[in-house]
Amino acid sequence: MEKMDREVISIFKSDHELPQMSRAMRDIISLAGVMKDLSSESAFASPLEMLRFLRIIELIHEEAYGLSDPIDSAETLYYRYQARYKDGELPTKARVNQIVTILAKNNWISKQTHQIKMMSVGKRMMDALTRLANDSLAYYLEDEIGRSLFQARRDAEISEAYDDKGISGGNRIASLIHNVQGAIDMLKERELELLADRNALPQLQLIHTLMEELEGKLQERINQFQTIEDSLVLSNLMQKGAGVLAEGTSLSIGLINKYLQFMNVQQTPLQTEISPEKVRVFIEKMFNPPPESEIPNAHQLFSFMEQAQYEGEERDGIWMPVKYATPLSYLDIEKGIDFLENYEPVVADLEEVKTLEFHEENIEVDSVTELVEEASWLLTKASIDTEKIENYLQQKKEADIEETIIETSSPSWGDAIRQLLAIAALEANKNIEFRPKQEVKQYEKEWEWIEDEDRKSGIRRRDHATSKFK
Repeated sequence: MEKMDREVISIFKSDHELPQMSRAMRDIISLAGVMKDLSSESAFASPLEMLRFLRIIELIHEEAYGLSDPIDSAETLYYRYQARYKDGELPTKARVNQIVTILAKNNWISKQTHQIKMMSVGKRMMDALTRLANDSLAYYLEDEIGRSLFQARRDAEISEAYDDKGISGGNRIASLIHNVQGAIDMLKERELELLADRNALPQLQLIHTLMEELEGKLQERINQFQTIEDSLVLSNLMQKGAGVLAEGTSLSIGLINKYLQFMNVQQTPLQTEISPEKVRVFIEKMFNPPPESEIPNAHQLFSFMEQAQYEGEERDGIWMPVKYATPLSYLDIEKGIDFLENYEPVVADLEEVKTLEFHEENIEVDSVTELVEEASWLLTKASIDTEKIENYLQQKKEADIEETIIETSSPSWGDAIRQLLAIAALEANKNIEFRPKQEVKQYEKEWEWIEDEDRKSGIRRRDHATSKFK
């Protein structure tokens, strides 16, 4: 427990300015450099080429540990590979020399005059790659459920190997719980499939053994962390993990119990009499049994019948899910009675919903222009009052501009401005036209023209504007 009392070494909790942190990151950079140089060659995209690379560094490992003779050069390494591994197509001398060059470039090995020597960073990085590859192989040798449980067991082992020695192995406990939860979810999904497999008992026993083993390892982890200052932070995680593993253990032992129960039922002699009470009790127990119960529910029972232990038995197990109506509660019955007592039929006539019909109309370009002009004129009339002038010209046909201004309003200068705006609007929309005149009538008014020539004009409506004046 003394080892757990000191602070765990972690790159996430250490000062980034420490020289040791810089050297540790340079080791990772060298690993990234080797991977980058390998990935730049299309040949190393093949899994077989990566396996050959790992075999080559394993040969360098053996020489460094004194398990084999010294390696003089890349050529020696090539012949040693050829003698050890029998590939269908061996790597060429050029490929082996290329790998040696990449390792030397990233300071994993040192190419001396008569010997290839492994460096410290190379030893640690090669060890890490070999362990990673072996872990991956062991992971994929398991089935889908076994993979999650295998990873959970590795999490516990890594926590024991690292955290207990004062070196952080990452969030191993959280990862362990997550992987066990994934295995439980997958076990629930494949529950019917496992019960329908007549050879599934060994697999179920293995799953249960792993669950029990993980439960024990998690308890060991909890005991190890009891003296750490942040144990209060981990308490919720520990509680969740204990619940998850308890659920997994109950589920696995329940599947084994059901499987054995099915096997025993097949060997039970057939009875000529049926006990209604026993059937009733059995049916009651089939609804929502606890996970560790040996009593199957209906789906599990039908799934086991599909094993076809005897000829024609699978036909008895062909089933389709049927949903039966649940019994009415007292509240539902009361609501139904109240509805019937207070029901009032609708006697009003039904409103007929009219369907809107849209008709397509084709309009000529000239017609569109006229519609635009007419819309523009209506907007103008909405802001400027031209009705008095239009009516006056409708009666007189033609009049002087000064006469039109005064006769349709008053001699005041404010009315004159408003009427001039109306005349300008009518002229802009080509509803009237001006004609010069030599003699015009003089009117008394409060205002005067700036240019006397401006008053010598007559106004008459245009012929095409007749419809607009109406």
